[in-house]
Amino acid sequence: MTSASTTSAPGPREPVAVAGAGSIGVAFAIVFARAGHPVRVWDPFPSALERARGELAHRLGRLSAHGLVGDPDAAGARVTFTRDVADAVSGATLVQECAPERADVKRDLIRDAARSAPDRAVFASSSSAIPPGLLAAGLSEDLRERVLVGHPGNPPYLIPVIEVVPSPATATWAAEHARALYTGAGLRPVTVRHEPEGFVFNRLQGAVLREAYCLLRDGVATVEEIDEVVRSGLGRRWSLIGPFETADLNSRGGLESHAEKMGPAYARMGAERGQDDPWTPDLVSAAVRQRRALLPLDRWEARVRWRDEQLMRLTPLWEDARDTP
Repeated sequence: MTSASTTSAPGPREPVAVAGAGSIGVAFAIVFARAGHPVRVWDPFPSALERARGELAHRLGRLSAHGLVGDPDAAGARVTFTRDVADAVSGATLVQECAPERADVKRDLIRDAARSAPDRAVFASSSSAIPPGLLAAGLSEDLRERVLVGHPGNPPYLIPVIEVVPSPATATWAAEHARALYTGAGLRPVTVRHEPEGFVFNRLQGAVLREAYCLLRDGVATVEEIDEVVRSGLGRRWSLIGPFETADLNSRGGLESHAEKMGPAYARMGAERGQDDPWTPDLVSAAVRQRRALLPLDRWEARVRWRDEQLMRLTPLWEDARDTP
């Protein structure tokens, strides 16, 4: 199957509005326009719109140079810019809000945009940490059910994961519509089933960054040395497989064996940082059940070989990138 992000766009698609012409707003415009959507980008500041036009053209040009957009001129032509929020959201079935990271600013923008958007338009905030329930607080009931978070990796035209975070008030159809639209645009939506601050992406990233600061503070390693461990170690595996699959493939017998061998050491490391979240037998069993549903143990050795083959295939690219100034 060919990825929608690397081919010519399909036939006409529903309009999308992007509210905010900053870096993430431009990136989302590229994602949707590349997939064939007409996109209107709104911002109240003329200077922001002018800068966004230049960024859009530059980024599409770089993507084209790497074969990551079929026709950059056609994609660029699908994007228009406006200072009129009513014009931006007219006819849009999704409004991707990309305002500054303040709940009151985002909420006011959603409320203003909803006055001119279609009755079933979904409002997806690009917030990195603000729970959707907080964004929807004080909005009318019919609008609350259409508000959720659509938190992207940055930049989303290169990092395809996007977290879809509904609030308890979000209608099922609204979350499904957002997921379907994101998938059709080449993104890979992950549903976040509760509303933790930072969602999944930033909680995982934050855990690594907190420990990195602790290691630096304690004189264990320098900034560059810590980055090197991730860059040439953890990061290489994580570009292919996540932390559960990494642990699963690192120990013969899979995740259950890994937890038995390494669980006590990880518990001690957590306790050293004041964290008391042990891998209980029930928790390990739940993780093992999910992993074995994805990869039965009789396929474990084949998957290990696959991992090693991919690492070998990518090593020259990583080394070439490392040598590039």
